[in-house]
Amino acid sequence: MRTSLTRLSSGLAALTVLFASTVFAQSAALADENPYARGPEPTQQSIEATRGSYDVSQTRVPSYSVRGFGGGTIYYPTSTADGTFGAVAIAPGYTASQSSMAWLGPRLASQGFVVFTIDTTSRYDQPSSRGDQLLAALDYLTTSSDVRSRIDPERLAVMGHSMGGGGTFEAAKDDPALQAAIGLTPWNTDKTFPEVSTPMLVIGAQNDTVAPVRTHAEPLYEGLPDDGQKAYIELRGASHFAPNTSDTTIASSSIAWLKRFVDDDTRYDRFVCPGPSTGIAVSEVRSTCPF
Repeated sequence: MRTSLTRLSSGLAALTVLFASTVFAQSAALADENPYARGPEPTQQSIEATRGSYDVSQTRVPSYSVRGFGGGTIYYPTSTADGTFGAVAIAPGYTASQSSMAWLGPRLASQGFVVFTIDTTSRYDQPSSRGDQLLAALDYLTTSSDVRSRIDPERLAVMGHSMGGGGTFEAAKDDPALQAAIGLTPWNTDKTFPEVSTPMLVIGAQNDTVAPVRTHAEPLYEGLPDDGQKAYIELRGASHFAPNTSDTTIASSSIAWLKRFVDDDTRYDRFVCPGPSTGIAVSEVRSTCPF
């Protein structure tokens, strides 16, 4: 009996060692495949949560201390244990201030990004100017800000609402090194961007009367190269100002897009391709679905 128990214990110990070795090997393989992965294994719940796994701090950047944009607020993960993070600058819409996009700051930062919600130099700046200001904000973040050491300058993205959303197309056109861009109910008189190679997510609103999807979000999406990485999500029943308040579809889709293309984190493939299902929150989804 004792011999049998000894053999059983030895067998269980061997299985435990084998299991641990397998888990370690899988973790090492994942780290090699996804060197910029940040945070735990993603789930639908985790990308929809109001906060991710990182505690967040913030710092105000006054307009008088910067050039090329109007200052703003930086949100960033408090811990540096996981190394550097990707960064994203977010521009508001026509006549709006950074406060209209403030909800996205801690929500995205808590998922493992440095986020800069900016004010523009004038509330009446057009998309081309807002694109320039987004790039100026990223330059400040990576070269002059107090959190520059936390940022990987090779992993940068832009987001924006309305004319700020139109500005994301302009920024992506001017700087092909951007890893991702997201236009939220975007407005731009220019609808063709064949030169853009940056992965672009366009989120339109079905009941948008300021920038109707038929004349803005849809043609902007269609004006991007068909052989590129792009996606279009239309919010069912939503207005032009949906991005100005907390929205689960906007947040989860943006998190997945940024994680996949800024962090090259393949764990998020399933949330990007084919994207969210149509239903109560989403009326239409299109994508080149590259993987």
